[in-house]
Amino acid sequence: MGSADSKLNFRKAVIQLTTKTQPVEATDNAFWDQFWADTATSVQDVFALVPAAEIRAVREESPSNLATLCYKGDEDDENARPLAESLLLAVTDLLFCPDFTVQSHRRSTVDTAEDIHSIDSCEYIWEAGVGFAHSPQPNYIHDLNRTELLKLLLTCFSEAMYLPPSSDSSNTNPWVQFFCSTENRHALPLFTSLLNVVCAYDPVGYGIPYNHLLFSDYREPLVEEAAQVLIVTLDYDSSTSSSPTVDGTTTGTAMDDVDPPGPDNLFVNYLSRIHREEDFQFILKGVARLLSNPLVQTYLPNSAKKIQFHQELLVLFWKLCDFNKKFLFFVLKSSDVLDILVPILYFLNDARADQSRVGLMHIGVFILLLLSGERNFGVRLNKPYSVRVPMDIPVFTGTHADLLIIVFHKIITSGHQRLQPLFDCLLTIVVNVSPYLKSLSMVAANKLLHLLEAFSTTWFLFSAVQNHHLVFFLLEVFNNIIQYQFDGNSNLVYAVIRKRNVFHQLANLPTDSQSIQKGLQRKKKTPEPISRTNSQDGVSMEGSRPAAPAEPGTLKTSLVATPGIDKLTEKSQVSEDGTMRSLEPEASQLSPEGNPPVALSDGESWSGEASHSRRDRRRLSSASSSGQWTPTPDWVMSWKSKLPLQTIMRLLQVLVPQVEKICIDKGLTDESEILKFLQHGTLVGLLPVPHPILIRKYQANSGTAMWFRTYMWGVIYLRNVDPPIWYDTDVKLFEIQRV
Repeated sequence: MGSADSKLNFRKAVIQLTTKTQPVEATDNAFWDQFWADTATSVQDVFALVPAAEIRAVREESPSNLATLCYKGDEDDENARPLAESLLLAVTDLLFCPDFTVQSHRRSTVDTAEDIHSIDSCEYIWEAGVGFAHSPQPNYIHDLNRTELLKLLLTCFSEAMYLPPSSDSSNTNPWVQFFCSTENRHALPLFTSLLNVVCAYDPVGYGIPYNHLLFSDYREPLVEEAAQVLIVTLDYDSSTSSSPTVDGTTTGTAMDDVDPPGPDNLFVNYLSRIHREEDFQFILKGVARLLSNPLVQTYLPNSAKKIQFHQELLVLFWKLCDFNKKFLFFVLKSSDVLDILVPILYFLNDARADQSRVGLMHIGVFILLLLSGERNFGVRLNKPYSVRVPMDIPVFTGTHADLLIIVFHKIITSGHQRLQPLFDCLLTIVVNVSPYLKSLSMVAANKLLHLLEAFSTTWFLFSAVQNHHLVFFLLEVFNNIIQYQFDGNSNLVYAVIRKRNVFHQLANLPTDSQSIQKGLQRKKKTPEPISRTNSQDGVSMEGSRPAAPAEPGTLKTSLVATPGIDKLTEKSQVSEDGTMRSLEPEASQLSPEGNPPVALSDGESWSGEASHSRRDRRRLSSASSSGQWTPTPDWVMSWKSKLPLQTIMRLLQVLVPQVEKICIDKGLTDESEILKFLQHGTLVGLLPVPHPILIRKYQANSGTAMWFRTYMWGVIYLRNVDPPIWYDTDVKLFEIQRV
């Protein structure tokens, strides 16, 4: 009878709470004590006596009463933690709760049920992989429960969404900070579980056509949430850390569960200390498999499952490379890096016309910039490209380097206007890999010359203060290939000879005021970013679809501006033995940008969609967005005198007469004969002394860290629409916009 009475009293208290419309004072102990006066009420009773609909009603109609109830419940314990900490610890305990989220290791009876507070959660890691060899039996109920708990964690961590963007790296998220600290006894098994669940997931399974339409996949929602929780917990500004562990130089077991030196964030710490080759292989294969999934071609339409969380995977891959340099070197050690490159180029090409996917374009280019700072990446690009992923690009026969250049050309000539600030970055990547490219195809060589032709028109050069940088980057590409890879690059040499007038026009660029004004007036009334004439696109690959703009009404989130290329990268000189030496900024006379380098404003760098930069979006085609800057003869002279044309002019001086003589002597009109001559030619001793190879390596900075935070939370906001957790709340980190 007593038990029934206590339940009745408890139910009466709940009804009182749900019907009160006025706030009940926290000091009204007589009211609040009803909820825990009788400890005989079990957890199951509470669930039965407090329907979810009533909790929601209290939340909507009387949120202060719900808040007081939570605080009073926590206050009852004299040694109580803050409510937020208690909540996070309860959720982490539940993520390793036998028969709820993990398989019990004991035969279940009431007497022998495992105590959730004393189990060793390292024995209950969710999936085999890094640091754990046993793969538990799949259990869809456990997966559903894990997914709901991870959504709750994401909701707790989302405080970042309600703060305006700030480059102050001291603004750490207290929820994430506590969750990733030593206070969380499950930190190691939880990090490992999340990483392994993501990297072990195979959406295609046994490859049975249409299996995703016949069976529910309870693992995919879990993998998505796991990827999102992982990238949020790894939101850490590495530019402020001088920790030796972040570069992966410590040794030990796969990840020892000890108090490590370095970042207080244990998830960052564990990630930076993974070092076993089999673990790297597992991670790389898993990420590559998932990134390649949307590219999978089948003979039956829509017969294979296509995942949607590639943006989260790209952020995770970035974090892996940024925090663990040993992983980065492992990725570049073999041609496995191409399994990451091809999907990224596919996404870049596919999203180029879609303004709702500008963030995806940035993250893809960011990753390629990071990879291009390492010599091995350029070397790997020489592998022939044989996988025919249908892409809206010209058909070509060549290497992965050709694929990269052709896709970059497509982005520049036919991408969305908001991508114009990425041009510096795209060409920096090409410059970084150019000294290692053994043999460019004719298609790729023509694309590079077409870009030079477009960027060296007088109206473009005189239209904005930094446009000439693009010409310097392209000249550096040609110089690197001619000086270091002349022998295999007869296609490029031939293209340079055919387009020699472009180089002569650059050398004779007018610098007087009248010519500058005349050049500016040449721009068309409705200028396109780049002239598409003479780009010789030819036939696109079979089965490809043109890059489509965003559907009207598509939701997108705004992005903060990112630093200009001079802040984003650090110049390093490659020594003869292949080692790199960082160049001091003031000592870099080799800089093609001229001296001093022009600092770009936020709006002119990577504008994203920050409101303050909207007026700068047309920088490519407007003489001056603010009307304050106009080109002067002194300004043109300051960089024209530094144009690195000597090597190319010497090449033309030597080879053009020889090619013309052969054509006259043999009556040649067939370019294959000229190419054969160029293949066997040499310029040894005829060119200037080779210049040192200059690589612009990505360097961590707080501006980029803030960009990642904004992009990451924007992706999470848009991807969590069922239920729409954050919809119609006062988000300050970004704006939600409709295309």
